[in-house]
Order: sequence, then C-alpha cells, then structure tokens
Amino acid sequence: MKIEGEVTTGLGKAAFFLSQEFYTKEFMKNLGFIPYPGTLNVVVDDKYLDEINGIKNSCQNLIKPDEGFGAVKYIEATLNDEISGAIVFPAKTTHEENYLEFIAESKLRDELDLEDGDIVFLEF
Repeated sequence: MKIEGEVTTGLGKAAFFLSQEFYTKEFMKNLGFIPYPGTLNVVVDDKYLDEINGIKNSCQNLIKPDEGFGAVKYIEATLNDEISGAIVFPAKTTHEENYLEFIAESKLRDELDLEDGDIVFLEF
C-alpha cells in the first residue's frame, strides 16, 4: 500500500517514549535500528482509514511495555521511496485516526528538509 500524506507537527511526546530502553532494544532487535527519539507525523486522507485500520488491527508486531507505558504495534515502511523505517501505532495516543507516526534512524525533518505542509509518501 502506498499513500500520500502531509507532514505536521506532533505533540512532542514521542521523544520521551522512544528513548526508553525497552522500546529501543525491541526496535533494534526487530527492525535493525534504534529510532531517532521522535516521530515524523503524517496526516493522511480519510479515504485510507479503512485499509490502515485493517492493517493495524491484524498487525502481529507488538512491543509489550514496561509498567506504566503502553504497548506499540509497528509495521515496516518506506518514506519517499528512500528511507526505511516503520509506522508505529501506540496503544496510548491522543492523535486522531488519520495521524501516522513514522520512525527512522535519523531526524527526518533535517535529513529531508521537511516542513509542515510538505507532502510525503509512505509505503507499507
């Protein structure tokens, strides 16, 4: 599935969660990288929601949390046909359904010179 979306500023909470050792160890073990402590937030059109929710609901990739934290589902994905990473689906989130959170090894806003409103493509 390949979808387009618009880069937007998130809530700034991902940095804390992605720096927790139990998350970083699991991402390293399962994806082969430690994610940059932050996500690239991408708002997608509602027309993609049924497919995205189907993928999320059937996803078996799960990081079980330490006490006080939420579980995270993830699927491997590619950003703009060049950056390997994953889309994460935190069990505890305040984002709307049409927000996707992409993780990668580097700070993508800097690496790709991305700003709010830029259009990106995610494939998973």
